[in-house]
Amino acid sequence: MTYTTVISAEQLHERLGSSELVIFDCRHSLEDFELGRRLYDESHIPGAFFADAETDLSGPKTGTNGRHPLPDPEGLARFLRVRGVNADTQIVAYDDGGDIWAPRFWFLARWIGHDAVAILDGGLTAWKARGYPVTAAPMQPVREGSLTLRLRPEYVVDATYVAQHLRSDAMQLIDARAHDRYSGVAGGMDPVAGHIPGAKNRCYEENFRPDGTLKSSQELRADFERAGFDPKRTVHQCGSGVSATVNQLAMQHAGLEGSRVYNGSWSEWISDPSRPIATGSEP
Repeated sequence: MTYTTVISAEQLHERLGSSELVIFDCRHSLEDFELGRRLYDESHIPGAFFADAETDLSGPKTGTNGRHPLPDPEGLARFLRVRGVNADTQIVAYDDGGDIWAPRFWFLARWIGHDAVAILDGGLTAWKARGYPVTAAPMQPVREGSLTLRLRPEYVVDATYVAQHLRSDAMQLIDARAHDRYSGVAGGMDPVAGHIPGAKNRCYEENFRPDGTLKSSQELRADFERAGFDPKRTVHQCGSGVSATVNQLAMQHAGLEGSRVYNGSWSEWISDPSRPIATGSEP
């Protein structure tokens, strides 16, 4: 069976050690860029490789392309190949559960054309809660994979597209940030507070249960349909293109396919002072 959105701790445990499985530890902290590596070195799921959110899963910053630019597609494909990923490899990415980093990996893998990728439901927290093994032993690649880059440019939109479709029926923006950042009460990591005009707020945390597992596909579909979101017109954004991927994952898990991501998001949007901004609780 191929998993394309989430995989449970039990399902992953059953497949642990399979030659057709490659696991990535994506834990990260925006307050401490070295924390993820330290946590990985302390303990991780056996066989898991470490994926650095700032280097492996992001590209170089220019000051005008946001805090987590898209990585070079061929560079990302090479990163996966070196760790044994083939066209039919089942990839599983995990963080601590209820977080944004495994979904970021999920989105990027699909962007370069690999659909057999899922996040560990509930993350490492769920894995440990079941008493499953962890190790401090680093994972060394045993073979190079044959993954072929099949870039899907239609998965993303840029700032020009967003600017041209502001408040247009052709685009429905979903802002995944916390409401205080969306409304402009708090700026967070960005020097300008507020949101892109026309964007509706759906904090990424709304997709998770209290234990950090993703809501059921039925619950998520009801949530999105109640809000009137059409996946074919939906564009996800956030502060820097990371938490936006949680909303896209949730839509995909709900069977609502076709949404896209504005990866530059708010941190790129505000780098040009001529772009409009909005504040308050309304779009």
